[in-house]
Amino acid sequence: MTYQTHRPLHLYLDNTIYFITGRIYNKMRLFNSIEKMEMFRLCLVKAINMYRIKVFAWVLLQNHYHLLFKVSNGHDIKKFVRKFHSDTAIYINKKDNTPGRRVWYQYWDYCPRGEKAFYSNFNYIHHNPVKHQYVKNQDSVEGYNFCSYRQWLDLMGRDWLLSCFSEYPIIDYTVDGDKSSLQI
Repeated sequence: MTYQTHRPLHLYLDNTIYFITGRIYNKMRLFNSIEKMEMFRLCLVKAINMYRIKVFAWVLLQNHYHLLFKVSNGHDIKKFVRKFHSDTAIYINKKDNTPGRRVWYQYWDYCPRGEKAFYSNFNYIHHNPVKHQYVKNQDSVEGYNFCSYRQWLDLMGRDWLLSCFSEYPIIDYTVDGDKSSLQI
């Protein structure tokens, strides 16, 4: 068996904020029902509690998720992801009657440096249902149940969320197939 190092290397830093993206293998849309998405949420809560992770923002789409969180022990990240991906893969494969199918491709992590990077990632997560056309516009995200936007709306109010988007704009609004960039 050949061991392949993840590129770029994961950094496991204590008391650090991370932005993680997890993607389904071959971009398959495996979280294609409310039941599967609810199971994702339950597995996420279980893993968060197990590793005492403080979540700031999250979103699930049919073929990927994003998470913005703080971890006390950096080495818990790989354990957290392994547990979370394992639990969701087992459930999805059982539900789809596809034992042993590869579910997760891998995950990417990034440590936002500073307030601007934190809130840009926070906003990116909350804009993802719009970006991928799950909802029509940003106002519609409050009705999307698989995202933390509604929790922040209830906690801090619409004006606070709007000020976050105004003060810390999202860097990437592109949609797959968008022709507004050059091909080099």
